[in-house]
Amino acid sequence: MKMLVAGGAGFIGSHLCDALLEEGHEVVCIDNFFIGTKQNIEHLKNEPNFRFYEQDLCDLPQLSAVFEKEKIDHVFHLAANSDIQASAKDPEIEYKNTYTTTFNLLECMRKHKVKRMFFASTSAVYGEKEGEHVSEDSTLEPISYYGAAKLGAEALISAYSYMNDFTVLIFRFPNVIGPRLTHGVIFDFVKRLRENPKELLILGDGTQSKPYMHVFDLVRGITMIKEQLINGVTLYNIGVETQTTVTRIADIICEKMNLNGVKYLYTGGRGGWRGDVPVFAYNLNKIHTTGWHAKWTSDETVAKTAEEVI
Repeated sequence: MKMLVAGGAGFIGSHLCDALLEEGHEVVCIDNFFIGTKQNIEHLKNEPNFRFYEQDLCDLPQLSAVFEKEKIDHVFHLAANSDIQASAKDPEIEYKNTYTTTFNLLECMRKHKVKRMFFASTSAVYGEKEGEHVSEDSTLEPISYYGAAKLGAEALISAYSYMNDFTVLIFRFPNVIGPRLTHGVIFDFVKRLRENPKELLILGDGTQSKPYMHVFDLVRGITMIKEQLINGVTLYNIGVETQTTVTRIADIICEKMNLNGVKYLYTGGRGGWRGDVPVFAYNLNKIHTTGWHAKWTSDETVAKTAEEVI
């Protein structure tokens, strides 16, 4: 099949391109390098079944031209702003990069009669649940612009799916980490410690506790469950059953960098920034019924990622 990976030069998208190519598919990648990087897909430049378009998904006519030329079979939508701190300062980032990209992809699917989609959603659609193990049926009360834009995108997908007989898989996932990271707590900690191995600035009070899943686990879930779908929207929480505190992340990274006696400087407060969900946990019963389980726990994922990026 011919697969379109929107945001395919990003952290998760580039790993998905690798996996789809390994399955023998043709992969069409679109990215404007807002967050993704050329380095993430450099190893694919001579791959005969890989084609790359550097363009903005918000340009609907240009995007439609790609659909017309390539005759796409399946859309994988990973294009979004994933830096929540950045959009907290400028909400328009989410409207453009998270919401508008979704509308344009769905409209191109409608016009060009593409019926299958994967959408990368987020745990941020649930908002702050005070450590409750949220399920797919939990109330949706996003507190960040990022979570709101993703929830709006899910609503668009629901309507387009019903009106056009689409088959869509939606994953709501928590923090995803691994090789090719472009931002986030591990990326930030490693960068800060390289600049100053004696002190480490930590946003919040360090007790923030969240599940961290490895990108390899996520991609394995996408490729596995995309073949199990029925018509309409199928939605799963995907993640790990354990959590890791921010201070524990700092300890693991210092250990992997062979740094002793690093002084932690906390900014204070429950969350690292406004819109941050300080404590989060998932109910994963639904996705486990498919046979998918994460290979690594949250702490193991943090340790593995630290080794991969240091």
